[in-house]
Amino acid sequence: MNVIFDIGMVLVDFYFEDFVRSLVEQPAAERVLDAMWRSGDWIELDTGVLSDEEVLKLFIARAPECEKHIRLVFAKLGDCVKMRDYAMPLIQRLKAQGHKVYYLSNYFSYLMHAAPWALEFISLTDGGVFSCFEHITKPDPEIYLRLCQRYSLDPKQCVFIDDTQKNVDAAKKLGMKGILCTTQTGDELFEQITALQ
Repeated sequence: MNVIFDIGMVLVDFYFEDFVRSLVEQPAAERVLDAMWRSGDWIELDTGVLSDEEVLKLFIARAPECEKHIRLVFAKLGDCVKMRDYAMPLIQRLKAQGHKVYYLSNYFSYLMHAAPWALEFISLTDGGVFSCFEHITKPDPEIYLRLCQRYSLDPKQCVFIDDTQKNVDAAKKLGMKGILCTTQTGDELFEQITALQ
């Protein structure tokens, strides 16, 4: 079986709202969150079409009075992301059983460079796709198809794990099995995955 993982909130923690509130006092924190996380412009990071500075300008245009805070948050983004303790042991356990392991993630290049330690599990995988290099994001079916084509995967032989229901649903429409990740223990996730064999 081919096991395909989303990254954020599946293999890596990214509690952005808590992170912003730890750096910025209220009510400015909510304005920053509205401008960055809740605005719809965040997807521009994941698609990788605009430069980091261009995306920052979009955020700042939504809350110009918070420019200093927005730039601070962006500069410190690497402190927001942390690989889950179970990520590498889970991948190793799946591979020991003979499964191939891939990743398919809406992820942006700035964060890769700001927190490379959060992606150390990549070296254990058989490959994967990042949205920022494909210029498309989940749940667009094309990004799932690119992964399958690149690695000659039969969707019917794949299980896809994501923390967002619409992304899981998109995978299922292509014939994959799907798991909505709501757990933070590797054992539970391992059991869910292997139950679908």
